[in-house]
Amino acid sequence: MKLPVIKHLQRNNEVEKLENTIEVLENFTEHRSVSDEEMDVIGELLTNLCGAVEVHKMIENGDSEMDAANNFVKKVLGSIDK
Repeated sequence: MKLPVIKHLQRNNEVEKLENTIEVLENFTEHRSVSDEEMDVIGELLTNLCGAVEVHKMIENGDSEMDAANNFVKKVLGSIDK
């Protein structure tokens, strides 16, 4: 997860576009010829894309861009600590 990447994706893409990309990448991972290395890269991409969607939703709910990004990071780090 890279916050600068998440912010870039959120600022430059609509939610629908991000969700479509997530769907395509998830479908790609289901093919039997995908290597472990490719899965790692796709996992990182999916994490950043999903983060961008979450930040978009927080902004739509009234958070500032900065608060949304910070709250997302806190949410992720909080779930890791559990």
